[in-house]
Amino acid sequence: MRFIDLFSGMGGFRLALENENLECVFSADNDKYACETYKLNFNEYPLIDITNIETKDIPDHEILCAGFPCQPFSIGGYRKGFEDIRGTLFFEIVKILKDKSPEIFILENVQGLINHNKGKTFSTILDFLANRLNGLEHPSTNKHNLGYNVFWKVLNTKDFNVPQNRPRVFIIGFKDPEVNYDFPTGIERTSGLEDILDKDPEIKRISDQSYGYIHAFLKEHKKNNLISQLNYLIAYEIRKSRVAFRFDNNSPCLTTKMGTGGNNVPYLVNQNRFFTLKEGLKLQGFPENFKLTNNYSASLRQIGNSVSVPVVRSIVRNILN
Repeated sequence: MRFIDLFSGMGGFRLALENENLECVFSADNDKYACETYKLNFNEYPLIDITNIETKDIPDHEILCAGFPCQPFSIGGYRKGFEDIRGTLFFEIVKILKDKSPEIFILENVQGLINHNKGKTFSTILDFLANRLNGLEHPSTNKHNLGYNVFWKVLNTKDFNVPQNRPRVFIIGFKDPEVNYDFPTGIERTSGLEDILDKDPEIKRISDQSYGYIHAFLKEHKKNNLISQLNYLIAYEIRKSRVAFRFDNNSPCLTTKMGTGGNNVPYLVNQNRFFTLKEGLKLQGFPENFKLTNNYSASLRQIGNSVSVPVVRSIVRNILN
C-alpha cells in the first residue's frame, strides 16, 4: 500500500509505516531543519508549502497521514483554532481527501483539540470527515462532508512501552462503511525512564538561578522525602513562580517549546542535567541510528513535535489486520 506523509516533520509517521512495509510516495513539510533531518534518514528533502501544490500533482495513494499543526489547538498555543491561519491547514487535508479519495487516513493532534472552543473545533473537523463515527451513524449538516467511516481515540505514549506521558488524539477514517476499527490498547511495559537514560551523557546544566528554583520548590513538596533521591526525578516548567515535578518513571510530555531551550527542556534533578537529544529520540520511540540535523535547538523542537513511532505502528498494524 502507498501512503503520503503530510506535515511530515522529521518522519515519525514514515518510519512507522515503512516498518510495516508500506511505501511512501509523497512527503511535505515547511520547516527547513525538519526537512534536513528527513533527508538524512529517508534521502528526500520534502520542503513543500502544501497550500501551493495542486492535488493533481500529489501521487495516488491508499493512506493519507498527517500530524497537522497543533499549535492553534494546544493549551500552550493561543487557542484561536480556525481563526489562526495555521488552523486552516486542516482544510488542505480536506481538499486532498476530496480530490484523491484515499481508502484510509490517519490524523494526529494534541488532546486539547477535543475541547477547544467548547468542543466546536473538534465537531467541525468531524463534520467534514465523517458520516459514521465510532461505529454509529453521524448525521452531518456539512454539505462538504467527505463520507468517511471515522474512529477517534486518545492514546498515550506511556502505554506503548515508551516512558513518556504523551496523550494524543488519533482520528482514523475508512472509505469502507463496513469497517469496525479497534484501536490498540497498548503494549506490555518492560522498561521505565531510568532504563533509557544515557550511560555517558553529554552534560548540559541549568542556570544557578533556575537550579535554586528547583530545590526551593522540591524542599516544599509534600512528597519530598519519597522523591528527592529518585534517579528519574524530573523538574519541568521551571519558573520563579512554580516548578513541576514528575516521579513516576515517565518523562513529562516533550513539546516544541524545547526548541527555545533553557527551562523548557525537562531536567533530571539528581543527575543535574537536561535530557540529551539521544534520550529525546528514545522517548519518541526512534531507533538508535536515527540521525538529527546539526542544530541543537531545531532538533529539540523536532523531537517535541513528532508523533511517537510505536503508537503509530500499533495503529497501522490494527488497520492492516
